[in-house]
Amino acid sequence: MFAQVIVDIAHSSVDRLFTYRADDNIAVGQRVLVPFGAGNKAIEGFVLGVSDSYEGTVALKSIIRPMEPYAVLTDEQIRLAQWIKQSYNCVLVDALRLMIPAQLRGGRVKEKTIRTVKVNAEMDREQVLSAMLKKDGTPKSPRQHEVYILLAESGMEMSTGDICAFIPGAAAAIRALLQKGYILEIGRETYRNPYASRDIPKTMPMLLSAQQQAALNAVSDAMEEAEGEFLLHGVTGSGKTEVYMQAIAKALDMGGTAIVLVPEISLTPQAMDRFRGRFGNSVAVLHSRLSPGERYDEWRRIRLGKAKVVLGARSAVFAPLENIKLIVVDEEHEQSYSSEITPRYNAIEVARQRCRLNGGTLLLGSATPSVQSYLRATKGSYTLLEMLDRINSLPMPRVEIADMRDEFAAGNTGIFSAPLYDALKTCFDKGEQAILFMNRRGYSTFVSCRGCGYVFKCDNCDVSMTYHKLENTMKCHYCGSVKPIPKVCPECGKPYIKFFGIGTQQVEEQLNQSFPDVTCLRMDADTTRTKDSHYSILSRFAKGEAQVLIGTQMVAKGLDMPGVSVVGVIAADASLHIPDYRSCERSFQLLTQVAGRAGRAAGNGRVIVQTYNPDHPAIVLASRHDYKGFFDYEIAMRKAALFPPYSLFIRVLFVHGDKGPLAEAAGSFADGLHKAIVDALKQQGADDRELLFMTCGEAPIKRKQGQYRMHIVLKLARTKHTAKVIDAVYSYANDHRSEYYCSLELNPNDML
Repeated sequence: MFAQVIVDIAHSSVDRLFTYRADDNIAVGQRVLVPFGAGNKAIEGFVLGVSDSYEGTVALKSIIRPMEPYAVLTDEQIRLAQWIKQSYNCVLVDALRLMIPAQLRGGRVKEKTIRTVKVNAEMDREQVLSAMLKKDGTPKSPRQHEVYILLAESGMEMSTGDICAFIPGAAAAIRALLQKGYILEIGRETYRNPYASRDIPKTMPMLLSAQQQAALNAVSDAMEEAEGEFLLHGVTGSGKTEVYMQAIAKALDMGGTAIVLVPEISLTPQAMDRFRGRFGNSVAVLHSRLSPGERYDEWRRIRLGKAKVVLGARSAVFAPLENIKLIVVDEEHEQSYSSEITPRYNAIEVARQRCRLNGGTLLLGSATPSVQSYLRATKGSYTLLEMLDRINSLPMPRVEIADMRDEFAAGNTGIFSAPLYDALKTCFDKGEQAILFMNRRGYSTFVSCRGCGYVFKCDNCDVSMTYHKLENTMKCHYCGSVKPIPKVCPECGKPYIKFFGIGTQQVEEQLNQSFPDVTCLRMDADTTRTKDSHYSILSRFAKGEAQVLIGTQMVAKGLDMPGVSVVGVIAADASLHIPDYRSCERSFQLLTQVAGRAGRAAGNGRVIVQTYNPDHPAIVLASRHDYKGFFDYEIAMRKAALFPPYSLFIRVLFVHGDKGPLAEAAGSFADGLHKAIVDALKQQGADDRELLFMTCGEAPIKRKQGQYRMHIVLKLARTKHTAKVIDAVYSYANDHRSEYYCSLELNPNDML
């Protein structure tokens, strides 16, 4: 046998298949250890093909051994990896690495074995018991006798942990019995269960509303036909999750499997409880907060067919399921579905491709679909499903806009406007709960000197540092560096250090000052660093251990907290003025989503949106829950300005520790890239004005983690010629990579 292997080295020079001699038991999809290079260094690789003949003349090396006794990749995953290579301009092994747990490479994680023991069946039980007794018939060692009796009467192998639970302090007795040969150590493989400590009650399917049933019927019919791509536009509280679960039940009844993607790790524990309550142990979870062992075991359960439903964040789209009938992408508008490291894939596009390879159905859901997805639905690329009423006919929450200009004129310089203060007081008096949304962690946004205007910046990054009051330090939210608060300004030597802006810590402090008897919880990147911290905070809030949940965008999506009657948006303008053509869209989405957390049980929701721009369309339309009005406004603005989806942005980023050569390398690359694009347009007979603009210069964040940054940004009109231009861009980039080249991205999430 001969195997075609790609070695696990992410470099363009080895981005091809190498042929090795192989034993008959080697299969496509297996990981293998192979000798590679002049020194025959043992390297891991993936088998992507096998054959029984070889037409070459070069003497072949032999595979050293397989890494696992089974194929870690399915045939469909291999085809998916090849599609990723072409679509996201990466080497094939980068795409293949997405399909397996990172710690599997290099043998950094192994199966877990529980230490188990059982009675030695080759020894006469009565003779053993007799040898354990004194002449007066009492045990020589009571604990050893007790352990042996427990094992003998059970007739089973037992873990040493279980024995010690029955018989405290039995560890020494077990060791002694093993040394005497009375019992034998066996050991068995087990799975690490990240949710073993939770008691999750079983749930039954709910009776659907007419809108829910219509959506479910459409998706079910599509699964029967092995096709379909749907956009489910359902307002907050309309019951999208129940539609997802009943659609998954249909997929399982058909003998298939399903994937559910959620955008935030914070949503995974709450969603996991819902899905495990419905589908039990057939659900596996994949996200970055699992330990390496837990992630590996969940992946292995999926690969060996022990789990049929996979729930997780972006990377769960690569789960090694077979016969996928349904992929659900909840909150499809979220930018977290786009990877910011190579390969820079979009999980929604990957999900579409997996559905096409499997004959599965794609279901995207959101209360605020992305402009691009909704446009696709209006043009027929997606089938649009709508659920525009909350379940049980509950009303949408009442949204009030608090004009902070009027508050300031009236002498209110605090964080809480009068309407928000009154709403919170009424809420607390009734014993209800509230959510306060502030999309900045820390205490203050930046630290400055009032004497000379100096702003304290990170030494490694070209960004201001954020004040964290609890630790009394300044922190960089890009590289994590920490500095003490100085007593005097390093620029002018004056002691006029002042903290500006608002973060979640300051909201928490002022809430405690305004309502000292109210208990609150804070949920941001500072309070959710440890494992299960998201689940702990949300569980405590759901149990009523706190009346207020303060948080960043983690609290804005997907959470279903029946006790919440008031939502306060502290600074609605925070995301409006970011220099990004999507800032208006993202602001509308955030405001609509966080507003949807209120009044989900009793219909008594009240939302206060604090802003200095009360007439901005994103704020006005969000206050009316008017998605279609916002879409019409935003798509008209994009068309007039020729922004995506009517154009395409391409960004090439260069990073290096030496600024001079970096600028030279970026400039030279830009000159060549411009020529390649113009040539590609001319070859198609297109007008070179389809390249709307192209610039090369310093990135907005000029320095990050000690490295200087420059970028090329170009904008193309989207026409029938665009695909060929993209091919030319990729080809030029592949031929001109250097130590300065960092990444190339189409329509990047940000250009900072």
